[in-house]
Amino acid sequence: MDIRVTPLESDCFYHIYNRGINGEVIFKTDRNYLFFLNKIKENLLPVCDIYAYCLMPNHFHLLVKIKSDDDLDNLVKVQNLDKVEGLHSPKHIFSKQFSNIFNSYSQAFNNENNRHGALIESPFKRKLISSEDYLRQCIIYIHQNPNSEDYENFPYSSYKTILSNNNTSLKRDEVIDLFENKENFAFCHKKETDYEF
Repeated sequence: MDIRVTPLESDCFYHIYNRGINGEVIFKTDRNYLFFLNKIKENLLPVCDIYAYCLMPNHFHLLVKIKSDDDLDNLVKVQNLDKVEGLHSPKHIFSKQFSNIFNSYSQAFNNENNRHGALIESPFKRKLISSEDYLRQCIIYIHQNPNSEDYENFPYSSYKTILSNNNTSLKRDEVIDLFENKENFAFCHKKETDYEF
């Protein structure tokens, strides 16, 4: 089934990932990474909770849990989407929010880099996470993504934030609970994951 018309389901976890067109670099500077993270916070937090992320130069990974139907219904009413049909209907609100991120980021990136046209592949890829073990493996996979670098110190991943006590909009406590404690979270990341991508 075409993922463009398959809505993401409420109260479900998804691994969301995408890359630049033809593997093109989509993050060149610290400002690019921070702008994209800000757009994620601004557009996705109303529709989902974020459990993990990693932004690489030419692609990104997010682990999200779509909010409940009640939360999404409230957002739909606030945005006056009750009567909208098609790809912009309430059942596709998550995809609409992602489209807002991609469009805003692409425009800013294109202006900064004197380029034009699409930057990020469409539609974005998604994988339904069907079990708690699979959820843990996905978190590890996302954090280990910069495998040629030191993932523990990689600046554009949620790994360090989850281990810190800094303010965050990530679901840090829920992630730590999945691994029982911070020590086990760090220990499990030292092993290779079985996550099938």
